[in-house]
Amino acid sequence: MVTLADLRWDNRFAALPEAFHQRVAPTAVPAPYPIAWNEVLADELGWPGSLDDPATLAVLAGNSVLDPMAPVASAYAGHQFGAWVPQLGDGRAIILGTLVTPDQRRVEIQLKGAGLTRWSRMGDGRAVLRSTIREYLGSAAMRGLGIPTTDALAIVGSDLPVFRERTETAAILTRVAPTHVRFGTFEYFAARRMHEEQRTLADFVIADHYPHLLALPATERHGAWYTEVVERTARLMAMWIAAGFAHGVMNTDNFSITGLTIDYGPYGWMDGYDPAFVCNHSDWAGRYGFDQQPMVGLWNCARLGEALHPLVDEPTALAALERYRTAYEDEVAARMRAKLGLAAAEDDDVPLATALLELMRQHGADYARTFRALSRWDGDDEDTLPPLVAEVGDRDALLPWLDRYATRLAREPRAAAARHAAMLATNPKFTLRNWVAQDVIQNAETRNHALVDEVRRVLEDPFAEHPAMERYATKPPEWAREIVVSCSS
Repeated sequence: MVTLADLRWDNRFAALPEAFHQRVAPTAVPAPYPIAWNEVLADELGWPGSLDDPATLAVLAGNSVLDPMAPVASAYAGHQFGAWVPQLGDGRAIILGTLVTPDQRRVEIQLKGAGLTRWSRMGDGRAVLRSTIREYLGSAAMRGLGIPTTDALAIVGSDLPVFRERTETAAILTRVAPTHVRFGTFEYFAARRMHEEQRTLADFVIADHYPHLLALPATERHGAWYTEVVERTARLMAMWIAAGFAHGVMNTDNFSITGLTIDYGPYGWMDGYDPAFVCNHSDWAGRYGFDQQPMVGLWNCARLGEALHPLVDEPTALAALERYRTAYEDEVAARMRAKLGLAAAEDDDVPLATALLELMRQHGADYARTFRALSRWDGDDEDTLPPLVAEVGDRDALLPWLDRYATRLAREPRAAAARHAAMLATNPKFTLRNWVAQDVIQNAETRNHALVDEVRRVLEDPFAEHPAMERYATKPPEWAREIVVSCSS
C-alpha cells in the first residue's frame, strides 16, 4: 500500500538562494477537521488516502511536515490597483515542497492560511472558511471550463477564531500549481537591482516551465520566453472574457508567470450580461471591471517587461507587447465562434457575436443561460424558440438577430445535430455564480460540509445536466442581490 512516505519530492524552488524565500514551517492549528477533498486531483497527484487519514490531515492542516518537504514562503512585490508596492510576499501561504506526480510532472504543494511569515505585515497569516471555499470551488470551475488554473486539493478547518469583518473560523487550503512565481516576483528583484537573482529566477522558470526554449541560443532565450508569457496572458484574458468571468484583483502579484488563473479572491461569473460588471466591492473605481481585463492584462505585461530589463532589451519587449492584441483577438474570436457553434471562420463572425452581446446587455439577459438556450435553438423547430426568448426577454428584438444567425448557419458544413452537441459541450449549464458559492459557504458554516464537494463535482463537469443539482443552474434568487464580495473575501 502506498503511504505518505512513498511520495517523491524535488524541492527545486526551495533550493534557490535565500533571497527568493523565507524558510518557515506552518503554524499548527488546534483540533483540525476535514472539510473538502478533491479525489480526482489526489489521484492525479498520486496522493494516498484522504483527509480521513490522520497523517494527511495533520500535514494539510500545517500541523506536521514530512521529512522530504522544504517549507518556504516566497518573496515578491507588485502593482496593486496601479500603485507600486515594493514588498509583498507570501503573508499567509507556505509552499510545503515540490511533489513529483506519477506522470513525472512537478507541482508545488502550498498551504494557504498556514500561519505567519516574514511578509505577513499586519496580517495574522490565516485564511477563513469562506475564502478557502471560494478558491476551492473557483479553481474547480475553471478546470471544468478548460481554462488554465491553479488547483485545490483540500480544505482543512479549525475552530481557531480569525477576525475579519466579523469573527470567523480558520481554514487551510491546499493549493497545487506547477509554480507560484508571479510577475511580481520579477518586479521584486528588479526594484532592488538584484540582476543576478533575476537572471537566476528567469533561467529557473524557463528550465522548469518553458523547456522547449532551451534549444534557442542563450542570447535569444529570454526574449522568446517573455514573448510567450505575453501571448499566454493575452489568451488567458480572452478565455476569461468568453467565459463571462471577472477576476477582481488583477494586480501584478496575482498574475502567474505561466499563464494560470491564480489567487481567487473577489472573483465573479456574470449573471446578467454587463460589460461594466465589477465583482470586487473594494474596487470602487472599477479598475478591474469585466471589460477592462484585456487592457489590464496588457498593462501588467508591460510592467513585467520593464522589470525584465536588461534580460530583455526594449525593442524585443515592445515587439512582444505588439503580439498581445493579435493573440487576444484570435483567442476570443475562436471561443465566441465555438459558443455560436460556428466551425468555419468568416469575417462577420465577431460582429455577429457582438450584436448578440449588445442585445443581451440591453435586456440584462443571463450570460450562461442565454448561450445554453441558443445551443438548442433550431430555426426549423418552433419549440426551441420560447426558452431563448424567455432568456432575452424581447422576441421582437431577438428575431432579427436570429435571422442573421440562421443565414450564417446555412453556410456551415456541420449538420444541426452536430452543432447542437458541440455547443452544449462549450456553453456550460453550470457556472459558479456568487449566490451558489454563498449557499455552499452558509451551509459549511453550520458544519454541513457535504455541499462543498457536491458542487465542486458539478463544476468540474459543467456541461452535463446534473438533474439533482438543477437549482444551481437557475437565475439568482432575490437575496443574492445582497451578496458583497471584497478583497477580504
